[in-house]
Amino acid sequence: MAISAFGLILAVLASLIITANALVAIALLRLIQKSSCNGLYFVLNLAVADFMVGFTVMGLVMDEFSQLFHATQTFCVLRMSFVTSSSAASILSLTLIACDRHLAIRLPFHYFRLVTGLRVGVRLVGLWLLSAIIGFLPVLIPRFQHTFTNDKCTFFGVFQPSYMFTVFCVGFFPALFLFIYLYCDMLKIAAMHVQHIREVEHAGLAGGCPPSRTTSDMKAMRTVAVLIGCFTLSWLPFFIASIVQTMCPECFPYKVIENYLWLLGLGNSLLNPLLYSYWQKDVRLQLSQLAASVKRRVLLRLGNGKGFSSRDSKSLPTVSCLRLQD
Repeated sequence: MAISAFGLILAVLASLIITANALVAIALLRLIQKSSCNGLYFVLNLAVADFMVGFTVMGLVMDEFSQLFHATQTFCVLRMSFVTSSSAASILSLTLIACDRHLAIRLPFHYFRLVTGLRVGVRLVGLWLLSAIIGFLPVLIPRFQHTFTNDKCTFFGVFQPSYMFTVFCVGFFPALFLFIYLYCDMLKIAAMHVQHIREVEHAGLAGGCPPSRTTSDMKAMRTVAVLIGCFTLSWLPFFIASIVQTMCPECFPYKVIENYLWLLGLGNSLLNPLLYSYWQKDVRLQLSQLAASVKRRVLLRLGNGKGFSSRDSKSLPTVSCLRLQD
């Protein structure tokens, strides 16, 4: 009964991850068509990575509900490597987004010249290569593999705890450290902008112009702060428990890490699209327009299209990259 309950929770979580990220990805694609902002590709890549997390986890759901399937060592290692690679890509995508926001605040006048399509493409290719290396490290280094004795594929059923310690040192800790550094630097830059605006206002040169630059900085920092908080709360318990497990195998039960803390980490792939659809006004507008379009088509299918107002079919205004930096 416990296995089926865990499988049900995993199935619901994976379905929500896939659906939410697919909708956000569609909204971002519509935004990219209306904007020349290359930084949006980092957010789109995050949605794709989180979608892949849900897709790979769905394979584990099938294993949970399968009674006759008996996985082999090689099959489970490859399956869990794909799950780890997708999760690593999600974490690294968050890092690129934080770097993009930081660059937009620190060098606003050089942002469009620095963030070109070629440079964005190179960074995304490098991100997926690094994610593949992290995820398939047990395949490249067999000593990270654990002798498979279970019928179901699980992290600690095929991976040594030392592998999770390596992932923590290579992926999680550098990303968390970079998050904190970028956020502190953005706070410093925002404080300098506020001080500059106060000096201008004190000199009587500001007039009636609102401090739009400071508002943009604060919105960017708010987005990064929320990402840092959710990322830390989601993954830190899992990695701490894995490190404790590495140092003291008898101190922490594997099932708690795999059945609870790992699910908490997967929840970050669901939080990311929800956060962006909530904080980013343009994403919300695109989702609303998409929902209105679907509603209109459904009503037309049902033969009720005559009474459907044409107001929902109005196109959204052109989106500027500066607005999206908020």
